[in-house]
Amino acid sequence: MFKITTLGYNLKQGIKTLFKSKGYSLAAVATMTACIFMFGIFYFVITNLQNMMENAEKTVGITVFFNDNLTYDRIVEIGDEIKSDVRVLKIEYKSAEETWAEYKEKYLSPELAETFGNDNPLENSASYTVYTTNVDYQSSVTAAIRNIEGVRQVNSAESLTETLQSINRGVTYVSFALILLLLAIATFLISITISMGVSAHREEISIMKLIGATDYFVRGPYIVEGLFIGVIGSIIPIVLLRLSYDKLTQVITERFSSSFEMLTFLPASTLFKALIPLSLLIGIGISFLGSYLTLNRELRRID
Repeated sequence: MFKITTLGYNLKQGIKTLFKSKGYSLAAVATMTACIFMFGIFYFVITNLQNMMENAEKTVGITVFFNDNLTYDRIVEIGDEIKSDVRVLKIEYKSAEETWAEYKEKYLSPELAETFGNDNPLENSASYTVYTTNVDYQSSVTAAIRNIEGVRQVNSAESLTETLQSINRGVTYVSFALILLLLAIATFLISITISMGVSAHREEISIMKLIGATDYFVRGPYIVEGLFIGVIGSIIPIVLLRLSYDKLTQVITERFSSSFEMLTFLPASTLFKALIPLSLLIGIGISFLGSYLTLNRELRRID
């Protein structure tokens, strides 16, 4: 019964304190909301970008061309040798006829294509496209294929892969730096809010301690106040992000998908499954930490 009564007192006093210092409380909630909202934006960007990079890396293959007039049997043997490498995920063969047909469809008008008749100017363009189990293996697999007899040329997209990975790392580092800055600001404002509350009730707290109130009893309302700030500051941005995610990704896809083929976004259900608990954990954790540390400092001053 005592614990229930104490909990009820803490909740009641915490809400009162929240409204008494409403100016600082609103500032703390607003900052926490901005912090979690930005965290959500960066989480969307990082997660979707990583997914796009993984998909792009899977489509980046090594193209293998053969010596002129190489027999089909030897081409098959080369394919078997490449497939035997444990670093190779799969290979795809494209004949010279398929290559010429694709080229005509993409780059030539029907009238111009007809001028070639049955001739195939790309008759030595048969190739394998090789996909590795891990994009990091591209360099070593490329070197190994170049040493196979009958291979004329090997084209790899190492520079593209490195660029994609560099972009991914850069966005991740910048995002985390900004998130940490916002978290620091939110913690600071929560600390100020709690300090103001303690200062306004310094005399009352002193009397409570004189008649035997424990530190837990004194801290309770202010911890509750901080937790309310964290919860409210987490729920608002989650709702805003959920309402805007589908519309935003739809607009981006409609405007830029024709220019960027790899522009595909993860479904909201996949993202929010992790984002909701993460946001609440950050909001409540930062609020509790800021409240607890500030209370320890302020109560030591009163002692």
